Amino acid sequence: TVTIGSQIWLKENLDVGTMIQGNQNQASNSVIEKYCYNNNVNNCNTYGGLYQWNEAMQYSTTPGTQGICPEGWHIPTYAELQALGSTVGNNGNSLKAVGQGSGGSAGTNTSGFSGLLAGYRNDDGYFYRLGNDANFWSSTEYYATNAYYLSLYYNGSSIYFYYDYKGYGFSVRCLKD
Repeated sequence: TVTIGSQIWLKENLDVGTMIQGNQNQASNSVIEKYCYNNNVNNCNTYGGLYQWNEAMQYSTTPGTQGICPEGWHIPTYAELQALGSTVGNNGNSLKAVGQGSGGSAGTNTSGFSGLLAGYRNDDGYFYRLGNDANFWSSTEYYATNAYYLSLYYNGSSIYFYYDYKGYGFSVRCLKD
C-alpha cells in the first residue's frame, strides 16, 4: 500500500479473476473475469488485469462500492480520484512508475503510486496503447453507459479526467475504506 495525502491506495493495479479473450464481453456470472493485454497472461502479471466497468463494480452502480477490490477497499469515486490528482498537484509524472514516459513526461514515482502504462481493451475486442496510456476506472457513472476515469500518458505530465463507455477494459486501483 501507499499513503498519498489522507488516502491509502493499493500500490499495484488489481489483478484478480480468470482471464477471458478480448473478443468476449465480461458477464455477470459469479466469476470475476479479466482481460490480459493481447490475451497474454504475462501482461496481467506485469500490468494487472483490465476490466469492463460493470465487472469491476460487480454489477452495482453505487459510487464507492467494493466491486472486485479486497474486503476493506473500494473502487474510488470520481471525487476521490480528483483528490488524488490535487494532492500531487496534478503532476502525472509523480504517479507514473520510473521508466514510464519519456523526457519531460517521464515517471518519477515521487508519490509511490507506481502507475504503469497498461493500455486498454477497446469495446471492439482489441487492445491498444500498451506503454502509452494508463486508465483507472472510478466508481462514478457519468450516465448509464459511461463512467469517469483517470488517465496518464507517456507523452504528458498532467493527470487527465474523462468519461467513456463502460465496455472498455481499464485498470483498477483500489482505495482503502
